[in-house]
Amino acid sequence: IQFSSLHGASYHNASLRGFRRNIEVAKDNAMRSLNHLSIKSQLIAMLLGVSSFSILVTAYLGFQSGQANLTNRVFSQLTSVRASKAYQIKSYFKTIRNHTETLSEDPAVITAMQDFSAAYHQLESVKISPELDRQLGTYYQQEFLPRLGKDNQESPVLESYLPQAIASRYLQYQYIAHNPNPVGKKHLLNKAQDGSRYSQLHAQYHPIFRRLIEKFGYYDMFLIDPQGTVVYTVFKETDFTTSFNTGAYKASNLARLTLQVQQAKAKDFSQLIDFEGYGPSYGAPAAFIAAPIFNQSRLIGVLAFQLPVDEINNVMTGNRQWERDGLGQSGETYLVGRDYLMRSVSRFLEQDPEGYIKALYQVGTSDTTVKRIQQYKTSILQQSVRTKGAEAALRGQQGTQILDDYRGIPVLSSYAPLQLEGMDWVILSEIDLSEAYAPIYAFTRQVLISATLLMLLLTLGAMALAYWFIKPIQHLIDSARAVKAGERNLIVPLNAGDEFGELVQSFNTLIERLHQQAELIAVKNREHEQILRSIFPAAIAKRVKQGETAIAEDIANVAILFADVAGFSSLSASLQAPEIVQLLNEIFTLFDEAAERFGMEKLKTVGDSYMAICGLSIPYLDHDKRAISLGLELQSAMRRFNHERGFQLNLQIGINSGDVVAGIVGRNRLMYDVWGNTVALAGQLKDHCPPGEILVSESVYSRLQDLYDFEVWLDSEEVPHPTLKAWRIKTIPSASRQQR
Repeated sequence: IQFSSLHGASYHNASLRGFRRNIEVAKDNAMRSLNHLSIKSQLIAMLLGVSSFSILVTAYLGFQSGQANLTNRVFSQLTSVRASKAYQIKSYFKTIRNHTETLSEDPAVITAMQDFSAAYHQLESVKISPELDRQLGTYYQQEFLPRLGKDNQESPVLESYLPQAIASRYLQYQYIAHNPNPVGKKHLLNKAQDGSRYSQLHAQYHPIFRRLIEKFGYYDMFLIDPQGTVVYTVFKETDFTTSFNTGAYKASNLARLTLQVQQAKAKDFSQLIDFEGYGPSYGAPAAFIAAPIFNQSRLIGVLAFQLPVDEINNVMTGNRQWERDGLGQSGETYLVGRDYLMRSVSRFLEQDPEGYIKALYQVGTSDTTVKRIQQYKTSILQQSVRTKGAEAALRGQQGTQILDDYRGIPVLSSYAPLQLEGMDWVILSEIDLSEAYAPIYAFTRQVLISATLLMLLLTLGAMALAYWFIKPIQHLIDSARAVKAGERNLIVPLNAGDEFGELVQSFNTLIERLHQQAELIAVKNREHEQILRSIFPAAIAKRVKQGETAIAEDIANVAILFADVAGFSSLSASLQAPEIVQLLNEIFTLFDEAAERFGMEKLKTVGDSYMAICGLSIPYLDHDKRAISLGLELQSAMRRFNHERGFQLNLQIGINSGDVVAGIVGRNRLMYDVWGNTVALAGQLKDHCPPGEILVSESVYSRLQDLYDFEVWLDSEEVPHPTLKAWRIKTIPSASRQQR
């Protein structure tokens, strides 16, 4: 084995040496072939080579730059559309919530709830004929159960869905089975001809409630008594007069929502529940909102609305005007729930159902899912969207990236969580990569055509230039040949060597001097820029470098942090001046590093006081949270510093957020500073802060009270400042609370 290994190694080395010799031979042959070419041919080859390389590099850089710019532009547009749709959908749900809460307090609704509940219970002792039960069962068997069974693997059992209460069966017969209107239009009947008190109330209230849901776009309206019985609905589906406690729909999302609202026992309260398949609607996706109905302090029922899917889709699709929203031929904005299923209808199902179904089969969607989509004519709760964008958004992230969508097609996607109370949804805005990059593809084709034509022109130009350039060289060659032939007294009219050598030497000297000057200028520029950046924030330093002198502006939504090193004054009394400066330099260096990590900028230091600001150069939505995080980090850094150096220093930190005025003051010695009530209040908080604590203003507290544990520290009655209120951070938040 050892001999075989050595023999194999020797063979490998011999093969490698042979390969190298072949490369050297090929290289020598290529050089000899090049040397055998005339100068004219070499010059043409070099001109064509350089020109071709330049064209290709320019085209490549143009393509890359165009692609990057186009991608950024499309991502910006998608993000803008996504943010707009998110705002619209949140506003829509807020309107629905306010409307539901308002109606639940309306005297007419309160009276209707009491009247319908009393009238329903009056019918509990009514006598039902066998014929009535038979006709009600016939309706279920011929109308309801066959429609419901289309989506079930097993046939539904009649006894499981027929209501058991006498009043329920009686009213379902009068308003559903005996209703002359077809399925889907049962709500057109205002009054059953049975002479009951319930029918009299129905004739009084039903036209009003029917117009209400038609005007506001709701699918249905429910009045549910405290025992969980649906004593009234507008649309008259099979949930009418059933019980959510014992009936066939006790596991439905509306039944769970009713129980949540009843258990809340709070006024000015409403609750949403996510889409689920709803049995009375034949398994179609349904979402609901509900609010309690109180008569003074007594809970008398629940008001619920079935949310309109069409209205949500109108918001997400811009009333199916995708192109008007800037989404082109293939862009769409849609909602996805925690279960990775759609909460709005796919654009492609709306525009091209056949192509959409074909795409689903191509990505391996099951026949059952496709049939449900075709049956309900919606992708809500049917279309799975387990893409990278949806997964990232459901983790609480927002961003943009190129990925494959739920059809398996590459798209540019912008995604973000949707902050909607009661709904764990995310929103995505996407457009097909092929459509987004169509301009760059057209540009590429045009570049290839133009490059081909340009190469032909360059070939002709190179031949002409080579002929013109080679004439004096050819004369020099002829003179050299004459000298070589023995003509000693020949005066060569073109001393190419001396002239080209001097030209090259002069040019190289000039280039070298220019290079030295450029390096010197670059060094001075870097020094100048470093000085500016040490004095001003990055954005202000850039403007000063560009020549701006009068810089003054109003800046909204910034966070100010003041920090005093408590105990430093007494410590400095026992130190020499160099030691004091060195100690402050070490402390403020730690502060600067922490501020940079949290996206804050040091504005200035005065003695042992440190001031930092967030949102000045770069706006942040969480500027006040970053300031608190920095304050906590500064306290940790000071504790580590004390432990390492044996000091007893501490920090007094005040934090406020709001609007400031910023600008440069001074003429000979410039200084960038900020002013305003926001700055003044942060300084006051710092002054009133005990060592080792962090005090925040009322505005910071109101925004972050769900993320941190605060306690009231200063109140307007305790200090001479009538507007000064302060909260102390009690504990550092846990990871779970920060995530929430």
